[in-house]
Amino acid sequence: MSSRDPESRSSAPAWAIVAGTVFLSMAPWILYAGTPLAWRLFGRFVGFLFTKKTEGRRSVLVSVMDEENEKSPLEQPESGRSSSDEWEKVSGAEDAVAEKLKGKTKDWDGIIGFFHPFCNAGGGGERVLWAAIRATQLRWPKAKCVVYTGDHEVTKADIIGRVKSRFNIELHPPTVQFLYLTKRNWVLASTWPRFTLAGQSLGSLILGLDAFSLLVPDIFIDTMGFAFVLGLCKFLFPKVPTGAYVHYPTISTDMLESLDPESPLGTRGVNGGQGSGFRGFVKKIYWHIFARIYCWFGASVDIVMTNSTWTQTHVQSLWGPYRKDKDAKNPTTAVFPPVAVEELEEAVEISQESEKNVRENIILYIAQFRPEKDHRLIVQSYYEFLKLRGKPSETSKLVLVGSVRDDQDSKRVYELRLMCNELGIKDRVEFHLDASWPEILEWLRKASIGVNGMWNEHFGIGVVEYQAAGLISVVHDSGGPKLDIVVPIDGLATGFHASTSRDFAESYHRVFMIPDKVPTRLRARKSARRFTEAEFAKKWIDQTERLVAMAK
Repeated sequence: MSSRDPESRSSAPAWAIVAGTVFLSMAPWILYAGTPLAWRLFGRFVGFLFTKKTEGRRSVLVSVMDEENEKSPLEQPESGRSSSDEWEKVSGAEDAVAEKLKGKTKDWDGIIGFFHPFCNAGGGGERVLWAAIRATQLRWPKAKCVVYTGDHEVTKADIIGRVKSRFNIELHPPTVQFLYLTKRNWVLASTWPRFTLAGQSLGSLILGLDAFSLLVPDIFIDTMGFAFVLGLCKFLFPKVPTGAYVHYPTISTDMLESLDPESPLGTRGVNGGQGSGFRGFVKKIYWHIFARIYCWFGASVDIVMTNSTWTQTHVQSLWGPYRKDKDAKNPTTAVFPPVAVEELEEAVEISQESEKNVRENIILYIAQFRPEKDHRLIVQSYYEFLKLRGKPSETSKLVLVGSVRDDQDSKRVYELRLMCNELGIKDRVEFHLDASWPEILEWLRKASIGVNGMWNEHFGIGVVEYQAAGLISVVHDSGGPKLDIVVPIDGLATGFHASTSRDFAESYHRVFMIPDKVPTRLRARKSARRFTEAEFAKKWIDQTERLVAMAK
């Protein structure tokens, strides 16, 4: 053994200590730089597993749908309006970028997944879904539209039949398929009595995994407001283009402001003014943290459509700073929901004769029986209108028409009936649940006033239906009804805005006291022509062209 061996043995630990110290000092930086990459690789690996798992189902689905689509011209009965007639109405692109993409996307035959867990609910959001699918079918006849739904109690035929009866939208069955989710309860508000926003968003991620375990689409579009699912899709499948049709942001700047009892919005919404004290302080922190996370997920979406100017403004204020690069190429666009304006014009007459023989002193409210629709405000306002004891009130009636989604909605209807009984007006208020389209048409013919009581209603399809049918609208002084719908036409009013039950009551009285209502009804109908199904289809196709181009 040489004299240098002990020296080399004693120096080895010293070098090990130095190397270990350097490594430990660099570890945080390695983790900082490496964790995002590792996280992305993990996401892609999980996405790969989902893709491999669903390959068999995808192959069978495509084969069956293609076969049915080839047979459909022989099996489909002729309808009153042909698809070629519909296509002529919607084929003119309004977007220069979309026009350039048409050649590239002409014969696309991929799968578009529509995430809409409550597709059979029968509300305005569902009208958007079905009109979007119909427009997609007209533009890409070979494309497959797959709807992820939790409505297990209904079959494909049931859903398509209800779409026809409720919305008068005729889908092409061979290119529509439904995949049934098993974990929809995770997104119900009742599942999360505390921390509801965060709970439902977490639940949407679980429901999203449920969806992707059934099928990985070529394009993924959320039409119900679950932005977190779109972020999950991007995490698992970076190459799958994503689109969002936002009816209402999950959290908005108005909601954040409403927590402050000193702000002008401190009395609005179910959480209005709850930002005081320690509990309120915690709630403020929770909401602001949630808003930041919501923005991160929103930043991942490729194409963002909103249903109104109000929603567009709020989405841009929240998501805009996080998606500047995406917005530079594909800006957030307002795509007004489709309304059956032309059909209503044909079905409902506006004339002096109909004013005398058909119209009655009916105040009509068409809305799902959800808490935010604030039916209680409208019932209270009608009670106060009756107290005014004007001549129109003697023969007036309040009619509430809407769909019931679940037991919670049924409970709300029961509570409203109790309220009417307590106010002594039960004989003057009618409830019509899950009404068919022909029934709704009949009420639109007979009613004189259309009312909407929701604060910051995102758009208000029902309000446009009122206008198209010639009803004079009394709407909440906020959101889409105020900014986009009930606006002056030719410098003259088409309806009234109100905030309190007293405001609504006085507005009803003002409408009934108009000597000649026909000119106002005609102006309302003219206003409604900005929101036709054809206008929606054009803008929807323009935005979807971009998604299809990304998927090619």
